[in-house]
Amino acid sequence: MKRLLVIFTGGTIGSKAEGRSINVHDSGSYALLEAYEGMEEARPDVELTTLQPLNLLSENLTADDWRTLAAAIRKTDPGSYDGVIVTHGSDTLAYTAPMLSYLFSDIAVPLILTASNYPIADARANGLRNLAASIDFVADAALPGVFAVYENDRGEMLVYLATRIIQCESFTDQFRSPYELPFGRMEDRRFVWQDDARNPRPESLGSARAALRWEPESLKLDDTVLYIRPYPGLNYSLYRWEDQERRPSAILHDLHHSGTACALASGPYSLPAFISRCKEQGIDVYLSPLKDASDALYASSHELIEAGAVFLEGICMEAALTKLIAAYGIADDAGQARAWMAQETIFYEKVPAGGEGGMS
Repeated sequence: MKRLLVIFTGGTIGSKAEGRSINVHDSGSYALLEAYEGMEEARPDVELTTLQPLNLLSENLTADDWRTLAAAIRKTDPGSYDGVIVTHGSDTLAYTAPMLSYLFSDIAVPLILTASNYPIADARANGLRNLAASIDFVADAALPGVFAVYENDRGEMLVYLATRIIQCESFTDQFRSPYELPFGRMEDRRFVWQDDARNPRPESLGSARAALRWEPESLKLDDTVLYIRPYPGLNYSLYRWEDQERRPSAILHDLHHSGTACALASGPYSLPAFISRCKEQGIDVYLSPLKDASDALYASSHELIEAGAVFLEGICMEAALTKLIAAYGIADDAGQARAWMAQETIFYEKVPAGGEGGMS
Protein backbone atom coordinates (compact mmCIF):
# COMPACT_ATOMS: atom_id res chain seq x y z
CA MET A 1 0.00 0.00 0.00
CA LYS A 2 1.40 3.39 -1.05
CA ARG A 3 0.96 6.22 1.45
CA LEU A 4 0.50 9.65 -0.16
CA LEU A 5 0.07 13.05 1.44
CA VAL A 6 -2.21 15.40 -0.52
CA ILE A 7 -1.75 19.04 0.45
CA PHE A 8 -4.49 21.47 -0.56
CA THR A 9 -3.70 25.15 -1.07
CA GLY A 10 -6.88 26.31 -2.82
CA GLY A 11 -6.76 27.53 -6.41
CA THR A 12 -9.15 26.57 -9.20
CA ILE A 13 -8.61 22.88 -8.47
CA GLY A 14 -10.08 23.52 -5.00
CA SER A 15 -12.72 26.05 -6.00
CA LYS A 16 -16.38 26.08 -6.93
CA ALA A 17 -18.24 28.22 -9.44
CA GLU A 18 -21.27 30.09 -8.16
CA GLY A 19 -22.98 31.94 -10.97
CA ARG A 20 -20.28 33.90 -12.82
CA SER A 21 -17.89 33.91 -9.87
CA ILE A 22 -15.16 31.34 -9.14
CA ASN A 23 -13.71 31.32 -5.65
CA VAL A 24 -12.08 28.95 -3.18
CA HIS A 25 -14.55 26.94 -1.14
CA ASP A 26 -14.09 25.12 2.14
CA SER A 27 -15.35 21.86 0.64
CA GLY A 28 -13.90 22.27 -2.84
CA SER A 29 -10.57 20.57 -2.17
CA TYR A 30 -12.11 17.58 -0.47
CA ALA A 31 -14.64 17.26 -3.29
CA LEU A 32 -11.62 16.63 -5.51
CA LEU A 33 -10.67 13.54 -3.51
CA GLU A 34 -14.27 12.33 -3.42
CA ALA A 35 -14.38 12.64 -7.20
CA TYR A 36 -11.09 10.75 -7.53
CA GLU A 37 -12.29 7.93 -5.31
CA GLY A 38 -15.31 7.59 -7.58
CA MET A 39 -13.16 7.23 -10.72
CA GLU A 40 -12.73 3.88 -12.41
CA GLU A 41 -8.97 4.69 -12.48
CA ALA A 42 -8.75 5.22 -8.70
CA ARG A 43 -5.96 3.06 -7.32
CA PRO A 44 -6.96 0.61 -4.57
CA ASP A 45 -3.31 0.32 -3.51
CA VAL A 46 -3.02 3.96 -2.40
CA GLU A 47 -3.85 5.48 0.99
CA LEU A 48 -4.40 9.25 0.90
CA THR A 49 -3.81 11.56 3.86
CA THR A 50 -4.79 15.22 3.54
CA LEU A 51 -3.56 18.56 4.86
CA GLN A 52 -4.70 22.12 4.06
CA PRO A 53 -2.29 24.82 5.29
CA LEU A 54 -3.63 27.37 2.77
CA ASN A 55 -6.93 28.03 1.02
CA LEU A 56 -6.61 30.88 -1.46
CA LEU A 57 -6.73 31.77 -5.11
CA SER A 58 -3.11 31.51 -6.19
CA GLU A 59 -2.98 35.02 -7.65
CA ASN A 60 -3.15 36.20 -4.02
CA LEU A 61 -0.09 34.17 -3.00
CA THR A 62 2.70 35.99 -1.12
CA ALA A 63 6.09 35.05 0.31
CA ASP A 64 4.40 34.53 3.68
CA ASP A 65 2.22 31.84 2.09
CA TRP A 66 5.29 30.10 0.67
CA ARG A 67 6.75 30.04 4.16
CA THR A 68 3.53 28.57 5.54
CA LEU A 69 3.42 25.89 2.85
CA ALA A 70 7.10 24.96 3.14
CA ALA A 71 6.88 24.75 6.92
CA ALA A 72 3.78 22.54 6.71
CA ILE A 73 5.54 20.14 4.33
CA ARG A 74 8.70 19.99 6.44
CA LYS A 75 6.79 19.37 9.67
CA THR A 76 4.91 16.39 8.17
CA ASP A 77 8.22 14.56 7.56
CA PRO A 78 7.65 13.92 3.82
CA GLY A 79 10.06 10.97 3.90
CA SER A 80 7.49 9.04 5.92
CA TYR A 81 5.24 9.01 2.84
CA ASP A 82 5.76 7.47 -0.60
CA GLY A 83 4.98 10.82 -2.17
CA VAL A 84 3.52 14.28 -1.62
CA ILE A 85 1.05 16.00 -3.96
CA VAL A 86 0.34 19.74 -3.71
CA THR A 87 -2.83 20.95 -5.42
CA HIS A 88 -2.32 24.57 -6.49
CA GLY A 89 -3.82 27.35 -8.55
CA SER A 90 -2.54 27.51 -12.12
CA ASP A 91 -1.85 31.28 -12.05
CA THR A 92 1.25 30.99 -9.87
CA LEU A 93 2.08 27.29 -9.92
CA ALA A 94 5.10 28.05 -12.13
CA TYR A 95 6.53 30.14 -9.25
CA THR A 96 5.68 27.84 -6.34
CA ALA A 97 7.11 24.85 -8.22
CA PRO A 98 10.70 26.14 -8.43
CA MET A 99 10.46 27.63 -4.93
CA LEU A 100 9.66 24.20 -3.50
CA SER A 101 12.43 22.73 -5.66
CA TYR A 102 15.00 24.97 -3.97
CA LEU A 103 13.64 24.36 -0.48
CA PHE A 104 13.27 20.58 -0.93
CA SER A 105 16.05 19.86 -3.43
CA ASP A 106 17.17 16.76 -1.53
CA ILE A 107 13.71 15.27 -0.90
CA ALA A 108 13.83 11.48 -1.10
CA VAL A 109 10.30 11.00 -2.47
CA PRO A 110 8.28 12.61 -5.29
CA LEU A 111 6.87 16.04 -4.45
CA ILE A 112 4.37 16.91 -7.19
CA LEU A 113 2.43 20.09 -7.92
CA THR A 114 -0.70 19.94 -10.02
CA ALA A 115 -3.63 22.19 -10.90
CA SER A 116 -6.83 22.45 -12.92
CA ASN A 117 -7.84 24.70 -15.79
CA TYR A 118 -11.46 24.91 -14.54
CA PRO A 119 -13.29 24.00 -11.31
CA ILE A 120 -13.56 20.22 -11.24
CA ALA A 121 -17.36 20.26 -11.58
CA ASP A 122 -16.89 21.84 -15.03
CA ALA A 123 -16.87 19.27 -17.85
CA ARG A 124 -13.86 21.05 -19.39
CA ALA A 125 -11.73 20.62 -16.29
CA ASN A 126 -8.53 18.57 -16.39
CA GLY A 127 -7.91 18.75 -12.62
CA LEU A 128 -9.22 15.29 -11.80
CA ARG A 129 -7.10 13.69 -14.55
CA ASN A 130 -4.09 15.68 -13.36
CA LEU A 131 -4.55 14.42 -9.80
CA ALA A 132 -4.97 10.83 -11.00
CA ALA A 133 -1.83 11.11 -13.13
CA SER A 134 0.11 12.57 -10.20
CA ILE A 135 -0.89 9.60 -8.05
CA ASP A 136 0.06 7.22 -10.87
CA PHE A 137 3.45 8.95 -11.17
CA VAL A 138 4.17 8.30 -7.50
CA ALA A 139 3.00 4.69 -7.73
CA ASP A 140 4.87 3.93 -10.96
CA ALA A 141 8.03 6.03 -11.06
CA ALA A 142 8.67 6.86 -7.39
CA LEU A 143 11.38 9.33 -8.44
CA PRO A 144 12.87 11.62 -5.79
CA GLY A 145 12.58 15.33 -6.48
CA VAL A 146 10.06 18.06 -7.23
CA PHE A 147 7.83 17.88 -10.32
CA ALA A 148 4.71 19.35 -11.89
CA VAL A 149 2.12 17.22 -13.68
CA TYR A 150 -0.39 18.82 -16.03
CA GLU A 151 -2.38 17.79 -19.10
CA ASN A 152 -1.97 20.05 -22.13
CA ASP A 153 -4.59 20.97 -24.72
CA ARG A 154 -3.61 17.97 -26.87
CA GLY A 155 -4.48 15.54 -24.11
CA GLU A 156 -0.81 14.81 -23.30
CA MET A 157 -0.13 14.35 -19.59
CA LEU A 158 3.23 16.07 -19.22
CA VAL A 159 5.67 15.77 -16.34
CA TYR A 160 7.95 18.77 -15.74
CA LEU A 161 10.97 19.20 -13.56
CA ALA A 162 9.59 21.86 -11.25
CA THR A 163 12.39 24.34 -12.02
CA ARG A 164 11.65 24.01 -15.73
CA ILE A 165 8.04 25.05 -16.03
CA ILE A 166 7.02 28.37 -17.55
CA GLN A 167 3.92 30.32 -16.54
CA CYS A 168 0.62 29.62 -18.32
CA GLU A 169 0.08 31.68 -21.46
CA SER A 170 -2.86 34.05 -21.31
CA PHE A 171 -4.53 32.99 -24.56
CA THR A 172 -3.94 29.24 -24.46
CA ASP A 173 -3.87 28.55 -20.70
CA GLN A 174 -0.96 26.18 -21.38
CA PHE A 175 2.20 25.71 -19.36
CA ARG A 176 5.45 25.59 -21.29
CA SER A 177 9.05 24.62 -20.65
CA PRO A 178 12.43 25.79 -22.00
CA TYR A 179 12.98 24.41 -25.51
CA GLU A 180 9.42 22.98 -25.21
CA LEU A 181 11.11 20.05 -23.47
CA PRO A 182 9.20 18.35 -20.63
CA PHE A 183 10.92 15.86 -18.37
CA GLY A 184 8.55 13.17 -19.60
CA ARG A 185 4.91 12.19 -19.81
CA MET A 186 2.40 9.73 -18.43
CA GLU A 187 1.31 7.12 -20.97
CA ASP A 188 -1.06 4.29 -20.01
CA ARG A 189 -0.58 5.37 -16.39
CA ARG A 190 3.19 4.86 -16.55
CA PHE A 191 5.97 7.44 -16.64
CA VAL A 192 7.96 7.73 -19.87
CA TRP A 193 11.15 9.78 -19.66
CA GLN A 194 11.88 12.26 -22.49
CA ASP A 195 15.27 11.05 -23.69
CA ASP A 196 17.22 14.23 -24.37
CA ALA A 197 20.72 15.45 -23.48
CA ARG A 198 19.20 18.40 -21.64
CA ASN A 199 17.18 16.18 -19.29
CA PRO A 200 18.82 14.47 -16.32
CA ARG A 201 18.39 10.72 -16.34
CA PRO A 202 15.77 9.48 -13.85
CA GLU A 203 18.34 7.36 -12.01
CA SER A 204 20.47 10.45 -11.33
CA LEU A 205 17.76 12.42 -9.53
CA GLY A 206 18.64 11.18 -6.06
CA SER A 207 22.03 12.90 -6.23
CA ALA A 208 20.65 16.39 -5.48
CA ARG A 209 21.72 17.86 -2.15
CA ALA A 210 20.30 20.52 0.13
CA ALA A 211 22.12 23.68 -0.93
CA LEU A 212 19.76 25.99 0.97
CA ARG A 213 19.52 25.02 4.63
CA TRP A 214 16.54 26.33 6.58
CA GLU A 215 14.21 25.57 9.46
CA PRO A 216 10.43 26.06 9.47
CA GLU A 217 10.46 28.56 12.34
CA SER A 218 13.18 30.77 10.84
CA LEU A 219 12.73 30.47 7.06
CA LYS A 220 13.27 33.84 5.38
CA LEU A 221 12.23 34.64 1.83
CA ASP A 222 13.14 38.05 0.44
CA ASP A 223 10.10 39.95 -0.80
CA THR A 224 12.20 42.99 -1.75
CA VAL A 225 13.43 41.35 -4.98
CA LEU A 226 12.12 43.33 -7.97
CA TYR A 227 11.31 41.99 -11.45
CA ILE A 228 11.40 44.26 -14.52
CA ARG A 229 10.38 43.31 -18.03
CA PRO A 230 11.77 45.33 -20.97
CA TYR A 231 9.68 47.06 -23.61
CA PRO A 232 10.32 49.93 -26.06
CA GLY A 233 10.37 53.18 -24.14
CA LEU A 234 10.87 51.69 -20.66
CA ASN A 235 11.83 54.76 -18.62
CA TYR A 236 14.26 53.80 -15.85
CA SER A 237 14.05 57.22 -14.25
CA LEU A 238 10.76 55.99 -12.75
CA TYR A 239 12.77 53.56 -10.61
CA ARG A 240 14.39 55.61 -7.86
CA TRP A 241 15.10 54.61 -4.28
CA GLU A 242 16.23 57.47 -2.12
CA ASP A 243 15.21 55.70 1.09
CA GLN A 244 17.79 53.06 2.10
CA GLU A 245 15.07 51.06 3.85
CA ARG A 246 12.78 50.94 0.80
CA ARG A 247 15.01 49.74 -1.99
CA PRO A 248 15.24 46.30 -3.61
CA SER A 249 17.89 43.85 -2.45
CA ALA A 250 18.23 42.59 -6.01
CA ILE A 251 16.63 43.10 -9.41
CA LEU A 252 15.86 40.49 -12.04
CA HIS A 253 15.66 42.20 -15.42
CA ASP A 254 14.10 40.15 -18.20
CA LEU A 255 15.55 40.18 -21.72
CA HIS A 256 14.29 40.00 -25.26
CA HIS A 257 14.62 36.57 -26.87
CA SER A 258 18.07 37.40 -28.29
CA GLY A 259 19.49 38.19 -24.84
CA THR A 260 19.27 41.95 -25.28
CA ALA A 261 17.65 45.05 -23.81
CA CYS A 262 18.03 48.75 -24.51
CA ALA A 263 21.78 49.47 -24.38
CA LEU A 264 21.83 53.18 -25.16
CA ALA A 265 24.90 54.71 -23.53
CA SER A 266 22.96 57.16 -21.39
CA GLY A 267 19.57 58.73 -20.76
CA PRO A 268 16.36 57.58 -19.08
CA TYR A 269 15.93 54.57 -21.41
CA SER A 270 19.47 53.22 -20.91
CA LEU A 271 19.68 49.90 -19.11
CA PRO A 272 23.49 50.18 -18.71
CA ALA A 273 23.03 53.54 -17.00
CA PHE A 274 20.32 52.04 -14.76
CA ILE A 275 22.58 49.09 -13.88
CA SER A 276 25.43 51.43 -13.00
CA ARG A 277 23.13 53.49 -10.78
CA CYS A 278 21.88 50.36 -9.02
CA LYS A 279 25.46 49.19 -8.51
CA GLU A 280 26.32 52.50 -6.83
CA GLN A 281 23.37 51.98 -4.47
CA GLY A 282 24.40 48.42 -3.62
CA ILE A 283 21.56 46.78 -5.58
CA ASP A 284 22.51 43.62 -7.48
CA VAL A 285 21.11 43.35 -11.03
CA TYR A 286 20.64 40.00 -12.77
CA LEU A 287 19.63 39.42 -16.39
CA SER A 288 17.67 36.40 -17.60
CA PRO A 289 16.90 34.42 -19.65
CA LEU A 290 19.97 33.78 -21.78
CA LYS A 291 20.30 30.48 -23.63
CA ASP A 292 24.08 30.16 -23.86
CA ALA A 293 26.65 32.72 -22.72
CA SER A 294 29.41 30.91 -24.64
CA ASP A 295 27.62 31.69 -27.92
CA ALA A 296 28.23 34.97 -29.72
CA LEU A 297 26.44 37.84 -27.98
CA TYR A 298 25.14 41.08 -29.41
CA ALA A 299 27.26 44.15 -28.67
CA SER A 300 24.43 45.45 -26.49
CA SER A 301 24.68 42.33 -24.30
CA HIS A 302 28.39 42.96 -23.71
CA GLU A 303 27.56 46.52 -22.69
CA LEU A 304 25.16 45.22 -20.07
CA ILE A 305 27.84 42.95 -18.64
CA GLU A 306 30.36 45.80 -18.58
CA ALA A 307 27.84 47.92 -16.66
CA GLY A 308 27.91 45.37 -13.85
CA ALA A 309 24.94 43.06 -14.46
CA VAL A 310 25.13 39.28 -14.06
CA PHE A 311 23.67 37.06 -16.78
CA LEU A 312 21.86 33.97 -15.47
CA GLU A 313 22.44 31.43 -18.20
CA GLY A 314 20.02 28.67 -19.18
CA ILE A 315 17.39 29.40 -16.53
CA CYS A 316 13.84 30.54 -17.20
CA MET A 317 12.50 33.71 -15.61
CA GLU A 318 10.23 31.96 -13.09
CA ALA A 319 13.06 29.78 -11.77
CA ALA A 320 15.47 32.73 -11.70
CA LEU A 321 13.08 34.99 -9.81
CA THR A 322 12.16 32.45 -7.14
CA LYS A 323 15.82 31.47 -6.75
CA LEU A 324 16.63 35.12 -6.02
CA ILE A 325 13.81 35.34 -3.47
CA ALA A 326 15.05 32.19 -1.74
CA ALA A 327 18.77 32.94 -1.96
CA TYR A 328 18.60 36.53 -0.76
CA GLY A 329 16.32 35.45 2.07
CA ILE A 330 18.26 32.42 3.32
CA ALA A 331 21.88 33.48 2.64
CA ASP A 332 23.96 34.89 5.46
CA ASP A 333 24.84 37.91 3.33
CA ALA A 334 24.58 39.29 -0.20
CA GLY A 335 27.95 37.79 -1.15
CA GLN A 336 26.74 34.28 -0.38
CA ALA A 337 23.50 34.96 -2.26
CA ARG A 338 25.47 36.14 -5.30
CA ALA A 339 27.58 32.98 -5.20
CA TRP A 340 24.48 30.79 -5.05
CA MET A 341 22.98 32.62 -8.01
CA ALA A 342 26.07 32.54 -10.20
CA GLN A 343 27.66 29.23 -9.24
CA GLU A 344 25.18 26.90 -7.55
CA THR A 345 22.75 24.63 -9.39
CA ILE A 346 20.24 23.56 -6.77
CA PHE A 347 17.70 21.40 -8.63
CA TYR A 348 18.40 21.24 -12.38
CA GLU A 349 17.26 24.84 -12.93
CA LYS A 350 19.99 25.43 -15.52
CA VAL A 351 18.97 23.87 -18.84
CA PRO A 352 22.07 23.04 -20.89
CA ALA A 353 22.13 23.87 -24.57
CA GLY A 354 22.49 20.80 -26.77
CA GLY A 355 20.77 18.25 -28.94
CA GLU A 356 18.98 15.02 -28.27
CA GLY A 357 20.44 11.91 -26.69
CA GLY A 358 20.64 10.60 -23.13
CA MET A 359 22.42 12.67 -20.49
CA SER A 360 24.34 10.87 -17.80
